Amino acid sequence: MTIDLTQVRGLFFEESFENLDIMESSLLDLEIGTFNEELVNNIFRAAHSIKGGAGIFQLDDIVAFAHNAETFLDEVRDRKHSIDQALIDLLLRAGDILRMMLSASKDEIEYDTHLAETCQTELQQALAETTEFVEEIIAEEIIAVPAVLREWHIEFKPDLPILKTGNDPINLFRELEELGELTVIANIDAIPDFADLDPQSCYLSWELILRSEANDTDIEEIFEWVIDECELNITVNNLEDTELSISEQSIEELEITPEIIVPKEVIPQNIETIKSINNKVIEAHEEISEDIVNKHINTQGNTNSIRVGIDKIDNLINMVGELVITQSMLDQIGENFDNSDIMQLRDGLSQLERNTRELQENVMRIRMLPISFSFNRFPRLVHDLSTQLGKKVELILSGESTELDKTVLEKMSDPLVHLVRNSLDHGIELPEQRKQVGKPEVGQLHLNAFHQSGNIVIQISDDGAGFDTEKIRAKAIQKGWITPDENLVDEQLYEFIFQPGFSTSEEVSDVSGRGVGMDVVRRNIRDLGGSIEVKSEAGKGSKFSIRLPLTLAILDGQLVRVGEEIFVLPLLSIMESLRIQTKLVNSFTGTLEIYKLRDDYIPIFRLYKLFNIKNTATKLEQGLLVIAEGDGQKIGLFVDELLSQQQIVIKSLENNYKKVQGVSGATILGDGNVALILDITGLIQLFRNQTKSPSYLPLGTIRYE
Repeated sequence: MTIDLTQVRGLFFEESFENLDIMESSLLDLEIGTFNEELVNNIFRAAHSIKGGAGIFQLDDIVAFAHNAETFLDEVRDRKHSIDQALIDLLLRAGDILRMMLSASKDEIEYDTHLAETCQTELQQALAETTEFVEEIIAEEIIAVPAVLREWHIEFKPDLPILKTGNDPINLFRELEELGELTVIANIDAIPDFADLDPQSCYLSWELILRSEANDTDIEEIFEWVIDECELNITVNNLEDTELSISEQSIEELEITPEIIVPKEVIPQNIETIKSINNKVIEAHEEISEDIVNKHINTQGNTNSIRVGIDKIDNLINMVGELVITQSMLDQIGENFDNSDIMQLRDGLSQLERNTRELQENVMRIRMLPISFSFNRFPRLVHDLSTQLGKKVELILSGESTELDKTVLEKMSDPLVHLVRNSLDHGIELPEQRKQVGKPEVGQLHLNAFHQSGNIVIQISDDGAGFDTEKIRAKAIQKGWITPDENLVDEQLYEFIFQPGFSTSEEVSDVSGRGVGMDVVRRNIRDLGGSIEVKSEAGKGSKFSIRLPLTLAILDGQLVRVGEEIFVLPLLSIMESLRIQTKLVNSFTGTLEIYKLRDDYIPIFRLYKLFNIKNTATKLEQGLLVIAEGDGQKIGLFVDELLSQQQIVIKSLENNYKKVQGVSGATILGDGNVALILDITGLIQLFRNQTKSPSYLPLGTIRYE
């Protein structure tokens, strides 16, 4: 049996990208002028872990770059640099380069080496100038003190599965050997008989003796990568008591204060050096195509694996155990079955149904991820864009623990980015403009997620200028979508912002303004079976509300019959069903049938005409009208009969046949027959095409001229 290196390599990349996310979020949380030891240590550990993992897989370019970043961070950790915006920006860009290099290595493609070399050079210059600066002051102010030669005794007992995670103890020993003279003593007592030997398990433990001038931090950093996968005991003895190490105590003995080592009057020069270095990095960035960077930075967004909490696995195992018990009970009944066992059989089948439902729910929970996986990318996006646009923006995140299906989460990534960029560019005003209208200089952008009626709702709201309905109306007239004498309500005008090529922006920028994006946003949301709603108030802000299904694999459906065919309607799309009163039916333009329901006018869509079904009810009084809603619009579906409601497993029609408008998929019913699952939004679009009704006009609010 051999170790699956491909799987271990994939795990390394996943953990590295997670470390980069930690590094980025910690950098964004740093406050200028304040040293936060916990955040700085988080950033350092992230860079160190990436370097250690890359070394295992011999990714030398990543190791070299991460080493420079780690060394620079080590000096930051020792408070040799002030925390300012220039330093944060430099380290953020270094994180971007690492992300680009890791993505390229993962996909085995080339990356922009010039960009990496430029940033690496600037990191090295910052490190060299800072080191030279400190050494010069120490040479002038204190006597050089030799380091202490120590003998380190290290007891290292790795866990059995350590090799399966790609951690080879030999690599650790090589790193220790670089620090001094190393003696390795292996303990083989735990090795089992050959028949019981697992080649993927590590049965050895070691006693290591290291004679070195290294300090405890140097030793601990080597084992940091495996600290959770071993038993580790480190002790030390000084071999040369007459030699002293540089410490706060030795400085006091030499009557030298820490302030003498780094005089305050020199610190501004050091800050200016960092700013100069960062300005060079910014200039180098501008020379490189932004598309090249973004291409590599965003490639790791979709992964083929999920980290699952142990509680979910435990629940799954428990349910499998219940199923085994139920199966044994049914087997026993089946061996000697007679009529007296009917009740026991029914109880067993009922228990089987209950266990199957619980198992299904637990399996579905495994695919559920908190939306924080998507929200966590926005602090960096808001930070960069607000700086670029010269705006002050506070990002508020809430509902990060709200869970939804991994597939839905991944496909919503781009639409959310579009909406956030638009809010920053078009919504929130410049600080001077906000002050003129009595608003705080700092605008607020709020991302919120919550569950509602079996769906997940994601809201993106800002306290900016809101939509200018007069501009939207003027643009629609210019495009020829409406005539000047047509009076539309705000909700109808907001429909235009989702039309291809629509933009009210007077200037085209690299952020937005080309009329590309909002139509894609709505199309992507519709493809997920969701809808988007807009609310806005001039001068006070806007809110986009996105409603999505929790999962794309299972839905609650209503079975309906049309002739001899069975169709499935998503239960959440159905508002009500009713017997048709012919006196409330009117004809509109000769082709469109309208049903007056209370104060609303609902278009009637005869499904048997769409699917060309014979032997069905054709008179409205013979069937039922199912009022369904999709994308905020209502339609009445004429069917023969309502059947049962049940949970259905969605099978992709596109993968097995081709995409069909008005049909979102198919399912297999209990009798083995296949039923099509109807897409309400797609049916509404089909209805528009057949009746030639304008796309901006919401169905259910038909106007009579």
